[in-house]
Amino acid sequence: TFNFNWKSLSAIAGLTWRDFYFQLHEGAIKSPQVIGFLQALHRQVPGKVLLLWDGAPIHRSRVVSAYLQTQTHWLHVERLPAYATELNPVEYLWAYWKKTELANFCPKNIWELSHIASQALKRIRRRKRRPQLITAFFAQAELF
Repeated sequence: TFNFNWKSLSAIAGLTWRDFYFQLHEGAIKSPQVIGFLQALHRQVPGKVLLLWDGAPIHRSRVVSAYLQTQTHWLHVERLPAYATELNPVEYLWAYWKKTELANFCPKNIWELSHIASQALKRIRRRKRRPQLITAFFAQAELF
């Protein structure tokens, strides 16, 4: 039986010109997961980071805002207009992931979804044409 929906699994990602970073979480992403992701991103990406964020409520939470204020030495945040998902290159990563890697996949449970979805993202990362895909995600968002 199919007893699940996409709201059971949440994804958070960062996209650079060369690579992308992601985490999957059961249920909704909350402030601790956002902060944990940013901390992991800081460990993985040397130097300064420009973070483009949409107007999602989690991005504006008091806890996340307070954390961001302590990270200005490496992190600069620019907010995208509210409800402008077409300007966010990560949205194109998610669309590609769902349409090409997870098309026609009907998981039996959250564990199976999480496992297969994570494996699909890892496959995308290993592709020889990953740089072209990432460039396409930015181009679709019209950010260059």
